[in-house]
Amino acid sequence: MLKVVLGFVVGVALTIATAVFAAGSFMFNEFESPFGVEETAARIQANIEGLSEEKGWKLSALRDPAKAVAASGGNVLPVLLVEACSTAYSKPLLKEDDTRILSILMPCSISIYKKDDGKTYIGLMNAGLMGKLFGTKVASIMDKVAEDQAQFIKFDPKKPAPPL
Repeated sequence: MLKVVLGFVVGVALTIATAVFAAGSFMFNEFESPFGVEETAARIQANIEGLSEEKGWKLSALRDPAKAVAASGGNVLPVLLVEACSTAYSKPLLKEDDTRILSILMPCSISIYKKDDGKTYIGLMNAGLMGKLFGTKVASIMDKVAEDQAQFIKFDPKKPAPPL
């Protein structure tokens, strides 16, 4: 009996440890971009604007956190944050008391950054998974956000880069 209990406890502990260490890789998605940081950001912004009529997406900001680090004497590789929000998705969450706290996830941020390997990457929150953590109403909305995020990062390399 002791072996069964001990085995159960060890199994639970290993499951928890695995979940804790793997959670970050599930919560965020990273994709390599075929373009540089600024061109990737410009293409993402253009894709977001392309969904403004149909899905209510609006650009909120383009932030440069690496610039703030440089201003304080630091030296980091380029990082840009494209921020956007869709009123079609945010409205049902913001109008209810029990989901208004999810405003902390707004606007949607997409990170574009360079790594030491010289390549540019795109970082996104795993909106579909995040939504499932908050129940069916939020999950259905966040699944739509995830679909749109996939459109944000689809690039046609034959098209010229839009201005940033």
